[in-house]
Amino acid sequence: MMNLETYITTSGETILYCGAPDFELLERLVLGAGDLWHSSLDQGFTNSFEDIIYQTAVYWWFLNDFEGSNQVVSWRVHPSCFAIRKKVWEQLGGFDEVYNSLVMKGIDLGYNLLRNQSGLPLYVKGLFASETNTIQIPSNDRYLFYKKHFKIHHSYYMLFRKGLFNCFSEIKAFNYAKNHFVKKEVSPISPRKLNPIEGNPTVSLVIPTMRRQKYAQLLLEDHKNQTYPVSQVVIVDATPEEERDANYYNPSDFNFKLEVYWQTTKGSCRARNEALEKCTGEYVIFADDDIRIQPNFVENHIRLLQTYNADACNGLDIMAENMHQNLDDLEDRLNKLGDKRWFVGVARAFSNANSCVKRAWIDKIGYNDVNFDGGYGEDSDFGIRLIKNGALVLQNPFSANLHLKPPTGGYRWWGSQASIIGKKRKQQPWELDNPVKYIKPVPSPTITYGILKHFKPHQVAEWRKKHFFIYLLKAPLKVMLLRFLIYPYKQIQFSKSIQYAKGLINLGERFK
Repeated sequence: MMNLETYITTSGETILYCGAPDFELLERLVLGAGDLWHSSLDQGFTNSFEDIIYQTAVYWWFLNDFEGSNQVVSWRVHPSCFAIRKKVWEQLGGFDEVYNSLVMKGIDLGYNLLRNQSGLPLYVKGLFASETNTIQIPSNDRYLFYKKHFKIHHSYYMLFRKGLFNCFSEIKAFNYAKNHFVKKEVSPISPRKLNPIEGNPTVSLVIPTMRRQKYAQLLLEDHKNQTYPVSQVVIVDATPEEERDANYYNPSDFNFKLEVYWQTTKGSCRARNEALEKCTGEYVIFADDDIRIQPNFVENHIRLLQTYNADACNGLDIMAENMHQNLDDLEDRLNKLGDKRWFVGVARAFSNANSCVKRAWIDKIGYNDVNFDGGYGEDSDFGIRLIKNGALVLQNPFSANLHLKPPTGGYRWWGSQASIIGKKRKQQPWELDNPVKYIKPVPSPTITYGILKHFKPHQVAEWRKKHFFIYLLKAPLKVMLLRFLIYPYKQIQFSKSIQYAKGLINLGERFK
């Protein structure tokens, strides 16, 4: 067991550390959201343990370290130079002694804190002195890590990929992990008690809608009953002129400033961007038009961001069982979640249905990338751009919504054309000057665009390999032969998706 030094801050927090941190900087960090702080990206740990690619080649925001920021989320922890809240260290039980190498103990500590225990490990430039280290992880520890954190088929896949030319040593390491792994039970870090709101911050609400005025009006009624009301609601409505009913948006009916703009462009990204240009609040809440919210929804978004000194948060999105459910049903669903609901930590996703962002950060990173219009993935892109630039984006279990998901209306009406091929298909924005004909690109080209945008070429290549590995070998026996027969066609669809995504990459990020 490693012995750490103790430091008590002026605010009374007990911090454990090793190495030689800048205590003046640490005093400021303790007042924020972080649970563990390090400078490992300046000590040779940047993008170390790339073998995690065999579990998550893409999709996970934190596969790669984000370089260029003075403070950013990072799980690759130097085991001899870090500081951690004492209560967090004790709850985690310190390093996992199942590993043989100290390096792997540090990496596992940061990874487990971030991905499993609702904690926040932060790289902070200048907290510790720079070093030059060469990071090597023994094969035994690599398979132990996979055994601890992932389902067994990921270990088999890594064995397949790594063992093509090192079969004996990889099998030996795989068996070592199988025989020596000891499960360590750790409970997630509990949320902090939320402080009352400080000051009188202004809040703008953005609602893009299309052919769902009735549902948007329900959301507006929920906002009338907030314990901390928004100061401004901006609606951008793409409902065709012949279907509009202005009675849904009567400003005199509400206790906030209501601004309604009729959209002439196409797409939810453009709609949100047009709304953002009108926003005046210090905070901006993004909402879908088909959600219901409880009276403390807005208040708890602001309280969480102020309590943790964070920059953005992603609320709890509860899918309704049918579109007729109401707030009583939401309360029942939340009660059934029990303790599973209560974790904060770094947001695992970012949703435009329910999120809150400091306006200053929107101004810093820009609006929604309109290359995603007609498809999916724009909210995830916005979230990862926030984090890449150093924003602290937290999961917020205190602000929940009920997502009604009515079968008609909404901006996905445009995306419904994606399932159509041939002459009846209406061209999507991402098709540019190359309309889809008789081969439908799969996955959605906008999803692939987001992956090309944020991940490295070799990671994209590994994603493709693993996608088809799972497609073929995890199929039920009764359909396995069929899948082998249509495998070439699936490869063509995948190539089509990448082709369209590269077209968007060549256009570059766009906000109009």
